[in-house]
This record gives sequence, C-alpha cells and structure tokens, in this order.
Amino acid sequence: LVSAIPFLGEIIVQWLWGGFSVSNPTLNRFYSLHFLMPFIILALVIIHLLFLHQTGSSNPLGLNSNLSKIPFHPYFTYKDIMGFIIMSFMFMLVLKFYPNIFKDHDNFIQANPMVTPIHIQPEWYFLFAYAILRSIPSKLGGVIALTMSIMILFSMPLNKSMFSSSSFYPFGQFMFWMFVTSMLMLTWLGSQPIEYPFMIISQINSIMYFSFFFLINYINKLEDFLMN
Repeated sequence: LVSAIPFLGEIIVQWLWGGFSVSNPTLNRFYSLHFLMPFIILALVIIHLLFLHQTGSSNPLGLNSNLSKIPFHPYFTYKDIMGFIIMSFMFMLVLKFYPNIFKDHDNFIQANPMVTPIHIQPEWYFLFAYAILRSIPSKLGGVIALTMSIMILFSMPLNKSMFSSSSFYPFGQFMFWMFVTSMLMLTWLGSQPIEYPFMIISQINSIMYFSFFFLINYINKLEDFLMN
C-alpha cells in the first residue's frame, strides 16, 4: 500500500522492511509495533478519561446539567463493574468453547511462501476499509480512499448542531442508518471475491459511506433552520 505513494513510496517501503525484501528486521519491527500498540491505546484511554473528568460529559439537549449530576461512585462504579463482568464472561465463553468462530478457514492452511492464497482478507473489523480499497481500480486512489475511510471518522466532532441528540433530526437519523447499513454491507463485501456484482455493490456502498460525512452537517443545519 505504501508503495503507491508517488516519489517516496519505494523509499518508505524499504525503510519499513529494513532492506530490499521482507526479512527478520521486518518481522522484528512489526512485532515491536504490535507489542507497543496496547500501551499507546491505554495511554490514550487515560487521557480521554482525564479530559472527561475535567470537562464533564454532554447531554442530548446540549444544556448545562450541573444540577442534575450524580456522583461517579457508587452509581457508575457498580454499573461499570457489572458491564466488565458480563464482557469478561462473553470473552471467556468464546475463548474456551468457540475459539475458532471468528477465524477464516484459510488460516488453517499451512503457509507456503511460493503460493499466494486466491482470496486473502484482513480481520473482520477491517473488512469495510478493505472493501473500499478494492472498489477503486487505481492503486493510489484505493490507498487514499482506505486512509480517508479511517481518518474521516475524526471529523465527527466538527459536526455542530443545535441539539446534541439526533432525536430531533429525523433526516439526520435516516442518514445515520444509511451509513450504518453501508458499513455493514462493506464489511460483508470485503469477505467476498473480487468479481461482479460484488465490485459494483462495493462502489455504491463506498459512495454512501463517504456521503454521510459530507452531507450530515448540511442536513442538520437545514433541520435547525426549519425548527427555528
């Protein structure tokens, strides 16, 4: 994917590989990255909780609710402990009794460096981005769309409207569920072969996916205007 970057692509690829091909330095670097990622995510979670305690959380009406606030402990402490217990139970249930339920059947084929599998795919939580990547014929365009499909999620806080809740925005709710539907469809399409009609459906759902982020702000402003 990185090799699609003009001019600097090949240099970056060789820097990531640590040579001219995938070798031991490559494996060491990516193993170290996978080891460090959980600690980076943990640090981001701590920063998130720090800001949450400093500024407080919002409410659907977007109004000041200091008079209605309740202590974090014991109300939310017990609630979070209960959620953690249920999540741990479900995790252990899958781990102990159904360990292969989320695995792809190709994972059970012995690796052969001389043969590339006919249909390779990432884990299920990356399938929507993988489907967007495959839906664009251009390699560079696919890489840009893949990157944008993740980065565009960070634009959601920029969506400003009169109310924080979508309960007051019926057209916004319709757009949201269209977005959820397109994301679920892309997740399914990412696991399908690269052939007709899956390619056409992937392109349509990719347009629906990105359209949500470009239209939702204007739709909310229109509904704010109609309510005024």
